Parts: sequence; structure tokens; C-alpha cells
Amino acid sequence: MTAPPNEPETQRSAASGADIPEAEERVLSTLNKDGSRRWMRPRISTGRFLTGRRVVAYSLMVVFTGLPYVSVNGMPLILLDVPNRAFTFFGKTFLPTDTLLLAFLLLAVFIGIFLITALFGRLWCGWACPQTVYMEFLYRPIERLFEGRHYRSGGRAQLPPWRRLAKYGVYLVLSMFLAHTFLAYFVGVDTLFQWVRGSPAEHPTAFVVMAATTGLMMFDFCYFREQVCTLMCPYGRFQSVLLDRQSLIIGYDPGRGEPRGKLKKRSDDLVTGTTERGDCIDCHLCVVTCPTGIDIRDGLQMECVGCAQCIDACDEVMDRIKRPRGLIRHSSQAAMETGRRRVLRPRVVIYPVLLVIVLTLFGVTLAGKAEADVDFLRTRSRPYVVLDSGQVSAQVLVKITNRTQEPRRYEIDVPEAEEATSPDLPLTVDGGEASTATVRLVLARERFHQGRAPISVRVSDDNGFTAAFDHHVLGPLFGGEGGS
Repeated sequence: MTAPPNEPETQRSAASGADIPEAEERVLSTLNKDGSRRWMRPRISTGRFLTGRRVVAYSLMVVFTGLPYVSVNGMPLILLDVPNRAFTFFGKTFLPTDTLLLAFLLLAVFIGIFLITALFGRLWCGWACPQTVYMEFLYRPIERLFEGRHYRSGGRAQLPPWRRLAKYGVYLVLSMFLAHTFLAYFVGVDTLFQWVRGSPAEHPTAFVVMAATTGLMMFDFCYFREQVCTLMCPYGRFQSVLLDRQSLIIGYDPGRGEPRGKLKKRSDDLVTGTTERGDCIDCHLCVVTCPTGIDIRDGLQMECVGCAQCIDACDEVMDRIKRPRGLIRHSSQAAMETGRRRVLRPRVVIYPVLLVIVLTLFGVTLAGKAEADVDFLRTRSRPYVVLDSGQVSAQVLVKITNRTQEPRRYEIDVPEAEEATSPDLPLTVDGGEASTATVRLVLARERFHQGRAPISVRVSDDNGFTAAFDHHVLGPLFGGEGGS
């Protein structure tokens, strides 16, 4: 059997040229047996799955690029404002005080991943992950265009200097564009356009972030490539707990394919009367087309991203040799062995139930959020003073967070107080910002019991918002005076 493409027949050290003992078996699909890098040059296998992935990939590129430009009710669809700790999703702004909402949202995302994986395996990795989308449908096509016949030579292509320079020049422009798109999710497109038209000296931090992101993308798509999936991404390693034997995976049917053998040997078998061979003709097309370099015939592997290129390659061969398609297909481990697949099982019932519960709690909590958050802060000075009249003067610090995107003017009223004054009122708070007002109250001494007096603080704005909050102020103990 000949060695598959991209795999050297002799193993020698790249640095010294000395012979290196080979490992008994390959540790990673992206490493040769001597530990050197195995550069992937996957062959394109056309078919229905590649066509579908292309449609999905280019649609997702449009979505990834266009999302920062979409707004809902004057607010960005997605804006991750890290400096101000405000995160906007679908027109709703989440603040650091929304811990419960963020917890529900993250929990829903994780449960959704568990459910999709239990049902469809690594569908996300092969069809929608940005690493796969941009690597296989943007950077590799450009690489094939510039390398031409050199791309098929295996290993790292030996290119003329002008070709290599042109290829990396295009890569650099694309990486800079993607870096700016990435930055738009955190600062907004309006701010980004101002920065692009201005000097980097006016916004050095943003420029450094953009340059660093560009450098990381160049490193990723020019050098590290599929190793992001096989070495860095933990998703493949989670398969052992996220998948079960009924989960949909890409698998090879050994019952139909074995014993494998070349077409010429099949003819010899007919002459000699030996045992009939399986449908697999051992052409290795499923290996050379795999973007992570695995042999799907070895069973489910961590490196498999579910791209279905091996299915397209095998179906094409089956058509040529007049055999039915499906030697490599989407199935489950149980179905490959028994011919039956059970979709309904405990985890695919429990996960949707949990997801519905979490999303319901998220929706109820979100619907209960008012247009402003009101918090009471502790005073740093003496909490109260007993006046000569016998009344008690106390202070209340009220922090108001404007959850809308428009400036609002707030008034604060305490009905229980005989007098409520504040130099900060009316309090103007910009959209998404927070401000604090100090309110001085004068209360009758009789309202205090065991050093506390309950009050109701009413907050209203000039746009119809009004809400009441229960609070208390400190004062003299019952029957006595003094600080508390």
C-alpha cells in the first residue's frame, strides 16, 4: 500500500538532517511520526455537502461582517462595550448588575450546545465555526489560487518569491479587514469609522488591539491553521461526554467496506476464487481530502470536525465503480453496528426541558427589568444628626442607572420625610450611564424604632417612568440618642 500524500516516506530531522527514530504510530494527525509538522494540503472533493457548506459559509461571512451595522430601535444589534461594562444583544443592554440575566443567557448557550451535539454531533465545527468558515472558504481558496500546481505537491509549497509575497499580501489585507470587523463588535461602527479616518496616535489602544488581532489572524490562518481545531479547541475533547452512541457522526461502514482492496486485486480474486472484497477500494481519497488529515476508517476521532468532505469523496468513487453511495455517511455508532438509530433518548429529552426552563426564566427576568436601576449606597459621613427640634436629619445616597439609550432627568421623593432636599436634583443621567444623588431627609424621631426608620423612596423621570423602593435610614435608638 502506498503512503498517503503529505506523508514523507523517510523521517529525517529538518534541522540537522540526522535520522530520527519513528514512533510506532502517529500521535496527532498534524504530526509526522518523527514529531515534525505535517502540513495539510487537502484535496477538494466536490459534492452535495461541499455545495451546502459553501452556501452556509459565505452566508455566515456576510452575517459576521454585517452584524455590527445592524441596529434595533436605535441601538446596535450586538455591542460588547467592555470599558463601560455594557453588553447589548438584540437591542437590550445588559449591565454588570444583570448577573442573573447573564447567568441565564450563558447557561442557555451551554445547554443548547449540549443538545445540538447530542443530536447532530460536531455540526457547528464543520459548518459554522469561524475558524473553519474562514480557513476553508476564504484563505485556502486564495492559497490554491496563488500556488496553482504547487499546491498539489504536498508539504509546504516551494513558490516563486513574487507568488509568496502576493499571497501573504492578500492575507494581510483580509486579516486587517477581519480585525476591524472584530473591533466593531466592541466599539461600534460609528466610533470605528472615526478611528479609521483619524491618526493612530489619537487612539493608540484601539490601534494596538487592531494590529495585535491582525497579527493573531495571520499566525492562525498562515501557520497554525487546522491545529487550532486539533490542539487548542477543547470541543473535540469534550466529545466523550457530549456524544453518545446514538449521536449523529460521520462514520465508515466496516461491515460493507471490509475487507478493502484495490480494483486490480478484485479482478485477481475473481480468477483465483478468493473471498470477495468489500466496497472500499483503499483509494485514500477520504484521507487526502480531510482538512485535519485523519483516516475516517479508523473510527470516531477527536480531530474529526464533521465537514463531510470524506463523504463527498467516497460518494464520487462509489459512483465510478457502480456501487451504492453511503460507505461513509452520516450515522451513529449504534446504527453502524445494528442498523437502527434511536433518536429519542434521555439526554435529548432532558436538554430541551432544561433549555425551555432557562429561557423562560431569562424572559421573565428580562421583562421585569425597569428602564432604570436604583441602588442605595452607604454614606461615608455620620449617618444622622439629632436637631434641636428633636427631629432627625439623615442622608440617603441613591444611585440611578439609566438603562435606556437617551438622557433622562430623575426626581426623588420620600413621602415619609417632613423635608427632603438635594442639590443634585433633578438628576440628569446619560443613556447607559449611572449617577448618584445625595438626599437629605428630616424625619420625626417617633419614626425610629431600634435605631431604624423605614422609608419609601420614589424615583421618577421625565418620560413616564416611576417606581417605589423600600429602604431604611439609621437614627437614634428607641428612648435614646447617639450615633449608630
